[in-house]
Formats: sequence, structure tokens, C-alpha cells
Amino acid sequence: MGVTAILFWILSSLALLSAIMIVVSKNPVHSVLWLILVFFAISGHYLLLNAQFLAIVNIIVYAGAIMVLFLYVLMLIDLKKIVDPQRSLWIKLVGVATGCCLLLVLIAALSKADQTTALTQTIGGNIGLVENLGKILFSEYLVPFEISSILFLSAMVGAVVIGKK
Repeated sequence: MGVTAILFWILSSLALLSAIMIVVSKNPVHSVLWLILVFFAISGHYLLLNAQFLAIVNIIVYAGAIMVLFLYVLMLIDLKKIVDPQRSLWIKLVGVATGCCLLLVLIAALSKADQTTALTQTIGGNIGLVENLGKILFSEYLVPFEISSILFLSAMVGAVVIGKK
């Protein structure tokens, strides 16, 4: 087994363990922190697939901005007022049945997948590199890129204006 396979299994185990801890954790702040760890593990998978741009965007957007937003909302909510009601047996059974159906769908989808045609070039290729994305953005898609930057700038100014009220 190569280094890439070992890293894949370590990152997969970390992602699955963290995802389980999100659901099991009773404290919502701890759940958000476990979710950040899941996002970092997924970014590691992107790096293994030679998609550096997706890895960095995943860390910046999801692990950075969205998780800060989640934590901010959780800090604003008075969690002591929210009492976790005891769920009835009926709701638990529906949850287990739904989980089993999802597992069956995943097993059926994975059994039909053909592994020989799904090979990915992870070493020596230049697909997914930030350099290639930059060249295309600033040559072929320069006008849409600049228009989107003006749109984002106007959205930030609008958020500041709304926030001042």
C-alpha cells in the first residue's frame, strides 16, 4: 500500500469519526467544531485528488466563513432556554428506517459502480492546479470574472449599509 492509500484511509477514518461525533455530541458548539474537522479531512481528500483549488476554497469558505457564522448564531441563541425534549419511540423508529433505506441506496449505487473506468490521474498531471485555473480566468473569462468581483463588492457595501441601521 502506497503513501496515498494510507493517507486516504487516515483521512476517511477521521472524516467518519468526526461525522459520527457531530451527531452524538450533545453540545452544539462541539458539533460545529467536529464539523470543522470533517471539512479539513475533506480538503485533504481534495489534495489527494490533485485539486488544490477546491481544497483551499473548502477550507476558506466552509471551515472558515460558514463555521464562523454557525458559531456566531449558536452564541446568540440562549441554549439554556432550549430544552431537548425526549423523542418518542415512533420518531426513533422512523429515523432508523430512514437510515437503513439510505444505506441500502448507497450499497446499491456502489455495487453498480465500475472501478476500472473511474481511475483518476493523481500524480504527474496538471489537472486541477491553481495555475491553470488562473490562466483561464484571466484570459478567456476575464470579463465575467471582473463583473462578479463588482457584484461581490456591491454586496459587501450593501451588507455594511444594512448593518449600520
